[in-house]
Amino acid sequence: MATGTVPASFMELKSREHGLGFGKSMDFVKVSNLQRVKFGRSKVLVIRNSSSGSDVAELQAASEGSPLLVPRQKYCESIHKTVRRKTRTVTVGNVAIGSEHPIRVQTMTTTDTKDVGATVEQVMRIADMGADLVRITVQGKREADACYEIKNTLVQKNYTIPLVADIHFAPSVAMRVAECFDKIRVNPGNFADRRAQFETLEYTEDDYQKELEHIEQVFSPLVEKCKKYGRAMRIGTNHGSLSDRIMSYYGDSPRGMVESAFEFARICRKLDYHNFLFSMKASNPVVMVQAYRLLVAEMNVQGWDYPLHLGVTEAGEGEDGRMKSAIGIGTLLQDGLGDTIRVSLTEPPEEEIDPCRRLANLGMRATELQRGVAPFEEKHRHYFDFLRRTGQLPIQKEGEEVDYRGVLHRDGSVLMSVSLDQLKTPELLYKSLAAKLVVGMPFKDLATVDSILLRELPPADDSDARLALKRLTDISMGVITPLSEQLTKPLPNAMVLVNLKELSSGAYKLLPEGTRLAVSVRGDEPYEDLEILKNVDATMLFHDLPYTEDKISRVHAARRLFEFLSENALDFPIIHHIQFPNSTHRDDLVIGAGSNAGALLVDGLGDGILLEARDQDFDFLRNTSFNLLQGCRMRNTKTEYVSCPSCGRTLFDLQEISAEIREKTSHLPGVSIAIMGCIVNGPGEMADADFGYVGGAPGKIDLYVGKTVVKRAIEMERATDALIQLIKDHGRWVDPPTEEQDTGN
Repeated sequence: MATGTVPASFMELKSREHGLGFGKSMDFVKVSNLQRVKFGRSKVLVIRNSSSGSDVAELQAASEGSPLLVPRQKYCESIHKTVRRKTRTVTVGNVAIGSEHPIRVQTMTTTDTKDVGATVEQVMRIADMGADLVRITVQGKREADACYEIKNTLVQKNYTIPLVADIHFAPSVAMRVAECFDKIRVNPGNFADRRAQFETLEYTEDDYQKELEHIEQVFSPLVEKCKKYGRAMRIGTNHGSLSDRIMSYYGDSPRGMVESAFEFARICRKLDYHNFLFSMKASNPVVMVQAYRLLVAEMNVQGWDYPLHLGVTEAGEGEDGRMKSAIGIGTLLQDGLGDTIRVSLTEPPEEEIDPCRRLANLGMRATELQRGVAPFEEKHRHYFDFLRRTGQLPIQKEGEEVDYRGVLHRDGSVLMSVSLDQLKTPELLYKSLAAKLVVGMPFKDLATVDSILLRELPPADDSDARLALKRLTDISMGVITPLSEQLTKPLPNAMVLVNLKELSSGAYKLLPEGTRLAVSVRGDEPYEDLEILKNVDATMLFHDLPYTEDKISRVHAARRLFEFLSENALDFPIIHHIQFPNSTHRDDLVIGAGSNAGALLVDGLGDGILLEARDQDFDFLRNTSFNLLQGCRMRNTKTEYVSCPSCGRTLFDLQEISAEIREKTSHLPGVSIAIMGCIVNGPGEMADADFGYVGGAPGKIDLYVGKTVVKRAIEMERATDALIQLIKDHGRWVDPPTEEQDTGN
């Protein structure tokens, strides 16, 4: 007998065969053979387990007090090592996707699809860069007609890279192009539903059933055609383009994203079509990670094994876009999830392939080595919703000469490693730390480094270097140095970095009483070695596992460490300390930081970041650190951009306009601006944005506040100024800072 759980508060139960979803209460009782239940206008879906295992599936609150019920089943194969999730194989042309195959990389053309020559040339460049698939937007009949020419021309030129049609709002176009292309991407939010108006709709049970019947009527012919021609399909949900129907039922949430995709998947399965995979994209990496986890947890309950396409949509450009993608995609790859990926950048599509390949290689290597730690029980991490574990920030102690309360930041801290050479030019050092200078004296600003690690102290008689350090401690910047340095060349008010051996040997007791400690741990130590932390008054812990470790996983070691701390009610702030080897490529550094530290921060595990790379530019490391915290929705220190990567629908030069808008607005921390090439993913994808700049027609721009259009058809030449005026009208504008004049001698 199939069993599920529903809220105990439900008084009236009505059942109907439907499928799988989530409820809204954490107090529940068991019922039998019910899949959808109703109480008034509230709906809850109860899980039935159709896998070969137990027929009992229970829901639990995602976190204490959370209204979101989720399956108790884990979302990944293993919580203590990277094991790739087993999937069926989906065939796209001559490329196989699934757990028995390499992680495939792909991108999307930016040309006008009707321009056959330009599109063919771009596809060839993409293929030459090593992509496994390429997606092309197909918005109308003329574009669909052009697809036949594109395909034929590529075949004549001996290019067999599979082509994927990107479909929105156009079932008839999908039907036509399915005869030509190898795969169809459908967006469940707009394939059969109308464009979202962000209205709250009320449905009776019969009304909702009729909507589902309408979807089946519209979608089934495409499924049958894909079966006939051997085409693949991606059911690709976007957080920003959910239908009003789904949002009214499930909210603008990961939960709604999963249910939207499942509605279409059930139709595929009903018609015995299984050559499809899923995606759950969002511009917010935290939402994206949660949505994929919920999707896999539900598939595990149902016994489904469809592959995953991973991506953070509208990630942006440069290091910003790479970091957001590394956080979202890298987090899931570390858990063995993902079979094909795209890094969406506001750059030429062929430039997406290299960072995409680097991420794929990171994921493949982790699964091949099955990196991890010894098995441990995990009870405190929140897989499905963001609930930050906040370490205890430093409290000022009686008699201390400097204020230690600023050595860590409540929203996430950035620490930097500083060399003796940098101390030779104090003012340059202060600027590198992003401190404000007034008459040569440093002061902390919005994005100033919180603390520094000084592996070697200047000699006691180097008065200039020691004065520079005193000026930093005077503004509540922490100066951390190893135990051996502090014992031989004591620096007043320095914090001392010790490891577990130095703690257990008692060597740290040679320090003056009251010296503040930072403790470095690997996370994979025997629990008996970690026990000493219970008796130590540490200001912070550094999680520092050598980057060159082959078998031990930094992510899993950190999760194990956090589990130990939670079990023992230890609330030390944790700094993710990553030391990169010399000659690490910049993209590998960004991807490594995002995938290793970001994978923890998106679960609320961690209080700061320290990236070390001796041969890398100091400003680059500092900016990467702040980008990482902002990408994980922690510390906001600059303008946030939601910038689409462009495609054949784009109505203006996205790269040029994006650069222009960034140049004029990059000094507005706390403000989020969406730059969208067209409306297809417009208002919805701007869910996180305060203001939107959207292509409305050729040469015309529409401006949005949130999801609401406030100005239409603005001439392109005036649109950036109009955006700035809109920001001013809403009281969010500040003038750019002027370069301060240092009046010191």
